[in-house]
Amino acid sequence: MPPAEQCQQQVHRIIHSTTFRNALTLQQLFQFLADKAIAGAKEGLKEYTIGVEAFGRKQNFDPKTDPIVRVQIHRLRQKLKEYYDAEGSHDPILIEIPKGHYLPSFEGATVPVADLNQGTPSPLDTTFSVVTPLPGQSVESEGQQTPKESRGFSWLFSSRAAIAAAAIVVFATGFWAGNKQMRNGAGGETAFSNPELAFGKSADPVKVFWARFFGNDPAPVIAYPDAVFLLDDSNDLFRFRQGASDSRGARVDPHLARQFASNPSLVAQAGQLYYENGYTGTGELQGVAMLTGLFGQMGVKATIKPSRDITPDDLDQHNVILLGSPFQNIAVAQLLSRGDFTFENPDSRREQWRAQILNAHPRGDENSTYRTERDPTSQVLKTDYSLISIQPGVVPGRYIAVLGGLDTKGTEGATMFATSRPGVEELSRALAVFGESGAKGGTPVFQALVRVRLGKGYQVLEADLMAVHKFHSQNSSGAGSTTPKTSTP
Repeated sequence: MPPAEQCQQQVHRIIHSTTFRNALTLQQLFQFLADKAIAGAKEGLKEYTIGVEAFGRKQNFDPKTDPIVRVQIHRLRQKLKEYYDAEGSHDPILIEIPKGHYLPSFEGATVPVADLNQGTPSPLDTTFSVVTPLPGQSVESEGQQTPKESRGFSWLFSSRAAIAAAAIVVFATGFWAGNKQMRNGAGGETAFSNPELAFGKSADPVKVFWARFFGNDPAPVIAYPDAVFLLDDSNDLFRFRQGASDSRGARVDPHLARQFASNPSLVAQAGQLYYENGYTGTGELQGVAMLTGLFGQMGVKATIKPSRDITPDDLDQHNVILLGSPFQNIAVAQLLSRGDFTFENPDSRREQWRAQILNAHPRGDENSTYRTERDPTSQVLKTDYSLISIQPGVVPGRYIAVLGGLDTKGTEGATMFATSRPGVEELSRALAVFGESGAKGGTPVFQALVRVRLGKGYQVLEADLMAVHKFHSQNSSGAGSTTPKTSTP
């Protein structure tokens, strides 16, 4: 086995690679297993131990009835093979997980010295990457983890302080990555300075895809949801679905509160209420992180703002990316073009996982309706659905992209898919079927339906491309749809 420091460097290199960039669960599992192996753990590492320590299962975890460890280890073996078949082909250390074992093996790779000199001595890639801690762990620094007593939670209303702090770190890191690359000229793939370079010479289809979306725009706009709530003096929130609203912190007229709130009878007993739009979903936060990290690598500095602050100038001068569904993001509700796929909530007063995506022209094995799925016994969320939509903007040459799920984690899964190599490659193949691949450097216009698999209701495990439909002027034929079969971990 090579020295421990070199092994850790190789683990770091793999976790921050393009192959593993969006495989968040596999990043953390790989780090956990590698740390055990480097620390000298014996081959007796049990499936039960991994389930409890790595995946946060309870002490009564039974590997015979819960196959999470076997499933994720299988996916990790495949991901490692994918890495070493491509970008890791000249790495100095080969890491494998032998069949029948759970601990990785580390071996010095047998490659020519010239290949080693060309492929490995460059500094480790410190480009921003989204890392989601496993239950019971927190990420203190890149490649290091520290046990933690409390476990984070990941639903729409995390504490205001946690969301604000996380947002500052995410946004600052993404912008730092972009600024650093622009100052240093790193990567050489600056979409706005030389789009042809990104289109024709980049080996990364993800960067090519997004460079086509950017065109000549050096500062696209990313807008996250800032739905309006009513806040009482006890810091409880009430959903405010519609009606005129005022600035954050302003007093709410009691009559308006009772008329337009989702639960009028409860609001009537709440006392004085104030307008509050300072919350967003954790999935949208992760989406912003993934997008700013990718764009920073490309030398593109995005402008981040809440959806209510989108201006006509933004739409005239920039390409715009909207995160979230029309139920949470007012800009999506106002700007999303009507295509074959549409968001709908059959009960405007009650939203909790009742919304659905309708398919006006289902083809093949496509369904006409897609809803959030829950475990029939525990009611834990297990599947969400989302749309990836790219449509012409309000002026020629500008475009609007929407990445939105029925649930906040569906938005995260859609963004993961749209920023991953397997996802973009599958999407590009589907678009090519009906001539919307943008082969000449143009921006493809389409709607893509994505299924997002969840663990524990909030861990995004994978995203599957279910169907792609072309935008067309008359939605009577439903022509131009495909049903691919690929998933992105």
